[in-house]
Amino acid sequence: MSRPFRLGITGGIACGKSVVAAYLQQCYGVPIVDADVLARQAVAVGTPIYQAIVDRYGGKICRRDGSLDRSRLGDIVFAQPEERQWLEAQIHPWVIAKMERAINTCDQPLMALVIPLLFEAHLEGLVDHIWVVAATPKQQLDRLQQRDRLCAHAAAQRLASQLPLEEKIQRADIVLWNTGSLEELYRQVDQAFSLLGRNGKGS
Repeated sequence: MSRPFRLGITGGIACGKSVVAAYLQQCYGVPIVDADVLARQAVAVGTPIYQAIVDRYGGKICRRDGSLDRSRLGDIVFAQPEERQWLEAQIHPWVIAKMERAINTCDQPLMALVIPLLFEAHLEGLVDHIWVVAATPKQQLDRLQQRDRLCAHAAAQRLASQLPLEEKIQRADIVLWNTGSLEELYRQVDQAFSLLGRNGKGS
């Protein structure tokens, strides 16, 4: 079985990567593999990675039901780069293995991989074509604060932990600007997807 054409979707934090992926899936039937979803599975209660995290930070890192308090964990790792590196070293290999398995078992000609840290983790080799979803820094901070219920300082820490959006834009094949309405974003997705088809990719 030949490998599918692999579209990589990345971009800045809180820029709308999941929105783009959901639209591709709903309107075009594109199979989606989301690294964030896999990362949550990697740290589910009872997994070896979950246990390693609890061993490192203690029971205070858990909610009452035993699941990880992702907000509290985020406060630790985004304030201490060495802790973020440790956590990523636990999670990334597991996530990459799952993505590679999904690629090797996909029976469609085109699939999309949503990888927020595609450039940071040097995963460009997993994909054939890269879309970067972008927004203004103010929009990112506002959306991140609202989405994750963060204070301005915590939101800024998370934004600063990623590669500057300008650099991601320079390394993109296509840039989708999520700075207006959803309809405007969807029109950009339609146009970018039609270019894939005209180039014989995913057809």
